[in-house]
Amino acid sequence: MSRALSRSRTPLVWAAGTALLAPLALTSPATATATPAGEFTVTALKFTVEAGGRTCVVDADLYRPAGVGTHRTAPAVLTTNGFGGSKSDGTADTAKAFAARGYVAMAYSGLGFGKSGCLISLDDPDIDGRAASRLIDFLAGTRPADDGTVIDFVTRDGHGDPRLGMIGGSYGGAIQLATAAVDHRVDALVPLITWNDLNRSLDPNNAVGTTVPGAFKWQWTDGFWLIGEGQPLVNPGLDPSRFNAPGCLHFVTKACDTLRLLHSGSYPADRVDDMQDFARSVSPASYLSRVKAPTLLVQGQADSLFTLNEAQASYETLKARGTETKMIWQSWGHSGGMTDPASGELNIGADNLETSYVGRRVLAWFDRYLRRNGNADTGPAFAYYRDWQSGYGEARAVPSLSQKLYLSGDGKLVDARAKVARGSRTYANWLVPSSHSESSLSGIIGLPDPQPYDTKGTYLGWRSEPLTAPVDVVGAPRARLKVVSPATERVQHSNDAADKLVLFAKVYDLAPDGTKTLVNRLVAPVRVPDVTRPFTVDLPGIVHRYETGHRLEFVIAASDTAYFGNRGVKPVTVVSAPEDTGVLELPVVRGTVR
Repeated sequence: MSRALSRSRTPLVWAAGTALLAPLALTSPATATATPAGEFTVTALKFTVEAGGRTCVVDADLYRPAGVGTHRTAPAVLTTNGFGGSKSDGTADTAKAFAARGYVAMAYSGLGFGKSGCLISLDDPDIDGRAASRLIDFLAGTRPADDGTVIDFVTRDGHGDPRLGMIGGSYGGAIQLATAAVDHRVDALVPLITWNDLNRSLDPNNAVGTTVPGAFKWQWTDGFWLIGEGQPLVNPGLDPSRFNAPGCLHFVTKACDTLRLLHSGSYPADRVDDMQDFARSVSPASYLSRVKAPTLLVQGQADSLFTLNEAQASYETLKARGTETKMIWQSWGHSGGMTDPASGELNIGADNLETSYVGRRVLAWFDRYLRRNGNADTGPAFAYYRDWQSGYGEARAVPSLSQKLYLSGDGKLVDARAKVARGSRTYANWLVPSSHSESSLSGIIGLPDPQPYDTKGTYLGWRSEPLTAPVDVVGAPRARLKVVSPATERVQHSNDAADKLVLFAKVYDLAPDGTKTLVNRLVAPVRVPDVTRPFTVDLPGIVHRYETGHRLEFVIAASDTAYFGNRGVKPVTVVSAPEDTGVLELPVVRGTVR
C-alpha cells in the first residue's frame, strides 16, 4: 500500500512503497532492465488491444524471477493500478514483491492511465476486462507482445491456459473481478478495498430494498473526476485514443452523462434508470455470478468510499454461487487507518508479507490455488482487525444482528420496549449542510479535516446508559425507523426523486468526558422511499469496542457536508411509544448494552 494512502486520503491509488529489485535477462527482442540484487529482471512491453470500440496500447512490465525458464516454470501474478496510478507506482512494488517470491509477475497501467491508451471506463468487464484478457494470452505464450516477445515460462493448466492470480486495490481490485468474469483462465483473486456497486458507493441509499437513488457523494466523486480529466497534466503527450470530446475528455460518455445528472441535483424518472444501469454495469454486482476463481476479499474499516458493506455484498454473492470465497476486514482503507507500519497490518512496500496477518493469508491463498499446495492453510472464512486487542479476530461467518435497542421518546436508547417513554421530537434541515462526517478532499488539498459535528436543531440523538462492561460490535448495524414529514409528504410523489426526504443515520461512541467519536467517520445516507411508511436502514459495517463507562448514541441528521442533501426545508418528527418505535439492531460479539 502507499505510504500516502496509509496516512491521508488518497483516492483509488493503491501503491506499495519499495521492494526488492533484481536482475535476470529475458531472451526476447525487448530491452530487459537488470536490477542489482540478482533476483529477477524487469522487461518493458506493450500490447495493442481492442477496447470499447477503440484500438490502443497497454503499457506493462514483466518481472521474471531468476532460474525460471522452459524447464522450471512458475505461476504468474497480474496486477494493475488504483485510480490515477500506473504500472510505476505501488503496482510495481506489488509485482516486485511476488517476483522476489518466485512468481512471474506483470504490472500494467490500466486503460486511460500512465502510458496506456483508451478511455477511462470504470473497469467495465467488456472493455477493461477484455483488455486484461489480452495480457493473459501473452502470459499463456499464445500471443506475442507488440515487439514480438513470446514467453514460455509460466506454468500452464493446458494449452493457452496459464496458472494465474491477480492482486491489487481499489480500481485495481475491481478489474480482477471484471477480468475473471470474462476470462475463466484466472485461477485466484485478491481484490483489496474495492466496490460491489457504484450506485451504493457514489450515490448511496442505505434504505433497504429500494431502487430510489440516494445522496450524491460529491467530494469523492469530484475528486476522481478531476484526477481523470487532469491526466494530460501528469502524463503529457497522451495518444489520441485517450481523448473523447470537450467536456468529457478522458472518460467514456456514459460516465460523463452520469456525473452531469448527479451534479444537477435532480433525479427525473426518465433518466434515473439509465444512470443506475450504467453504474451497475461497471460494478461487480452485475457480473459476480460469472466469477469462478477462488477469491480472497480484503476490505478496509477506515473507508468512507467503499465501506465494509461493499465487500460483504460481494462475499455473500460469491458464496451463494458456490465460488470459494473468504473475507478479511483490515484496518486501513481509503480514509486512512494505518499510521504505523509496525502495527502488523499489510504493507507490501515494507516487504512484510510474511510478517503481517493479511500478508500471510495472501501468500497462503496463492500457495494453495497457484502452486497447488493442498496443505496450505488459507485461514477462516472471516477475519477482522481489532484495535483494542493484538491480532485478528476470526469467525466462520460475519456476526449476525444479536441485540435490539429501542428509541425512546425522551431521547434514551433502551434495551426493552417497556422502557420506551411516549413522546415526539423534531428537527429541521437548513439550506446548507449542518453536519459533518469526513472531507475526502481535505487530504488531497492538504487541509486538516474538522472533527465530526452536528448542529443543534438539525438532528436527533438517542443515548444509552453508561456501559457496565465493554461491548464489541462487529458488522453492520441496522435500524428500523418511521418519521413524520408533512412537507415531504406533499411533494414526494413528484416525477423527481430529489423531492423525497434525505437523512443521515450514524452511531457515535460517547466517552465519560463527553468526547464523541464517529467510528471511522462513517454515515448511512438515506433517501426515504415514502415517509408515510416505516423503512429499514443498513448502516456501514464497523469493528469497534465501546469501553466500560461509554455510551452509544444513535443519530439521524438532516445533512452532511460530503453529500448532496434535501431540496427545500423539510422538518422531521419522530414519534415514540412502547408499541411503536424505532429499533436499532447491533451485531454484538461480546457484552450487552443496557
